Amino acid sequence: MGIIEETLPGDIVTFNTRGDSNEVVDREKRYKQIIEIMTEHSQRPLSAKEIAVFMKRKGYTPTDERNFAAPRLTELSQKGVVEPCGKIKCLYTGKTVAVYRLIN
Repeated sequence: MGIIEETLPGDIVTFNTRGDSNEVVDREKRYKQIIEIMTEHSQRPLSAKEIAVFMKRKGYTPTDERNFAAPRLTELSQKGVVEPCGKIKCLYTGKTVAVYRLIN
């Protein structure tokens, strides 16, 4: 187990660790992986969790945690590459979630 740094209030610590994680992500690589998966499964829109499951199956990520895809989908949406286009009940969580499609 590592050494715990106890220097900041909880909210600041989580903000900083989230920022640390965000800095090591190869966004361009992840964008290409997401676009590849969405192209391969273009017969219907996909949720972030579904994309994450496909990413895990392809060996792109160590787990099928939706946070491997969700932040990048938000960024791709802001760039005009994908768009949220509806909602479905998630097969994995049972919650209502957004689904995305590629913008042609």
